Amino acid sequence: MKNLLTKVPQKVYFIFLPLFLVSLLIILIIIILFLKIWLKQNTVTSIPFRISQEARIPIIKTEFVPVISAKSAIIMDADSKVVLYSKNPGLKGSTASTAKIMTALTALDYFNLSDVLTVKEATDEGSILGLADNEKMTFENLLYAMLLPSANDAAKVLAENYPGEEQAFVAAMNKKAKDLELNDTHYADPAGLIDDGDYTTPFDMARLASFAVQNKILKRIVGTKEKVINDTSGALVYDLINLNKLLGIDGVDGVKTGYTEEAGQVLVTSKEEKGKTIIIVVMGSEDRFMDTAKLLDLVSNNLTYLSIHP
Repeated sequence: MKNLLTKVPQKVYFIFLPLFLVSLLIILIIIILFLKIWLKQNTVTSIPFRISQEARIPIIKTEFVPVISAKSAIIMDADSKVVLYSKNPGLKGSTASTAKIMTALTALDYFNLSDVLTVKEATDEGSILGLADNEKMTFENLLYAMLLPSANDAAKVLAENYPGEEQAFVAAMNKKAKDLELNDTHYADPAGLIDDGDYTTPFDMARLASFAVQNKILKRIVGTKEKVINDTSGALVYDLINLNKLLGIDGVDGVKTGYTEEAGQVLVTSKEEKGKTIIIVVMGSEDRFMDTAKLLDLVSNNLTYLSIHP
């Protein structure tokens, strides 16, 4: 009996030892797989972008809610695209003449400043410079005419002289909108006259403006208060005045006004604040300059910057 009792534990030992080792191996495999999953989810390399240099993200120090008449509005940091304030930022509305920001960017992709463009078919629709058929003017002067007094005939000339003329030009505008991920934006003409076809949102408009001010030529032109231009013969001279009444006030250096009866008053503003560019957009406003002034008060000397290191 004694020998039988001493042999049973040995048999049990030899039976369960392999089972124990197999179980231990399975547990180790599970732990390793878990660690791999955890590391994949938490390692820095899983971040979809890399910060190559120190980033400065703006934050409003003292917040308050401005009372504005605009149906929709936004304040955005041009570099980081951080939204500092918004009111119905996804509400679609007519671009009115702010469509000319995209018109300018599209034309700058193709024309050189010294290129001479010809008026193929004069127009008297809306705000115009008064260009006549066959009149010739440099691309640079046409940009000033389009962006300062918002001349619709200047915008038309740019589109007419593009390969494929206006239809192809508008298609290029919409392609550029898609490339810039302006998902709620569409253009129907280069001047912004077709309310139901030219539409955008404050968010998209602010994104567009943030890219536009990176163009040195466009930034210089929209920051100009007054300009004298002429046709190529020098016989016809035009005195231009920028419609943006806030230009030069509180760091404002652009960008574009817009108005149609359906759109209401629209204004896209760029402002320099402590070496950074802030974009302000108001749409469907009853007083675009007053509304923008109130939004300027929200950010002027009221921003601090959070540094994010790589």
